[in-house]
Amino acid sequence: MARITAGVGTSHVPAIGAALDAGKAGDPYWQPVFKGYDFSKRWIAAQKPDVVFLVYNDHATAFSLEMIPTFAIGCAESFQPADEGWGRRPVPVVNGAPDLAWHIMQSVIQDGFDLTIVNRMDVDHGLTVPLSLMFGQPQSWPCRVIPFAVNVVQYPPPSGRRCYELGRAIRKAVSLFDEDLNVQVWGTGGMSHQLQGPRAGLINREFDTAFLDDLTRDPERLANIPHIDYVRETGSEGIEMVMWLAMRGALEEKVREVHRFYHVPASNTAVGHIILENPQ
Repeated sequence: MARITAGVGTSHVPAIGAALDAGKAGDPYWQPVFKGYDFSKRWIAAQKPDVVFLVYNDHATAFSLEMIPTFAIGCAESFQPADEGWGRRPVPVVNGAPDLAWHIMQSVIQDGFDLTIVNRMDVDHGLTVPLSLMFGQPQSWPCRVIPFAVNVVQYPPPSGRRCYELGRAIRKAVSLFDEDLNVQVWGTGGMSHQLQGPRAGLINREFDTAFLDDLTRDPERLANIPHIDYVRETGSEGIEMVMWLAMRGALEEKVREVHRFYHVPASNTAVGHIILENPQ
C-alpha cells in the first residue's frame, strides 16, 4: 500500500526562486536563507519520496479572477513551469502522478470535498520554489508531484479547519492506494507577510513561532484559528498558512519534528520551514 511518511512546510517566496535562477544563492543577503535548507536537502535525498502531494496557491497564472476554484487537483502527466510575466523559471518540467491523483480525487470527493479536476495547467513559483529549496537545481525533479491548488487569494478562503480535515481525507485516500509508494505531503506559503497597503512588510515572529510549535504539539488549536485572525495577526498574505494545515492533517496524530528553520527577511516576508515525520 502507499504510505505517507512525512510532511514538509515551507514558504514559497518568489524572490527566492529569482535569487537561485540568477546565481545569487551565495550572496550575503541570500546565503542565510538557503543555508536553512541544507539539512533538508540531505534529509530528502535519504528519504527518496516517490510522490510529493504539494499543496500551494496559484498566483493568477493557471487561474484568474474569472475562475477561482477553492480546491483544485492536478491530474495531468506533466506540468510546465509558468511564465509569470518575466519568462518561465529555468527549472525542470514537473512530472505528475495521474493514477494516484485520480484515486485521491475520487476518494476525497466521495468523502465530501468538492475538488476541481485539472488536466492541464502551468505551475508557478508557489510550487516550483519549494521544489528548488528541497531539491536544489537538478536536471530533472527526482520524484513525481501532484499539484493541489488552494484559493487563498480571493475572499473567502477555506478555513483552517476545512484544510485540516481535507488533509485527513487525503491521508485516508493514500492509504487505500494499492501500490507501494513513499508519499510526502507538503504545505507551502506564508509565513506572516503583507505585500501592500499601510502594513506592507508586516512580520509577526511570535505568531509564526507558536504556529510552528503547534504543528507538532497542538494542530487542533491551529485548525480553529479563524481566517480574520490570520489577516489581523499575520498580514493579508498570512492566510497562506492554512495550506500547512492540509499537510498536517495528512499526517498521523503524533509526529516527530526533525527540522525547523525561520528567517527574516527574505524579500519582505518571513521564511518558515519545518519537516515532520510520521512514526515508523
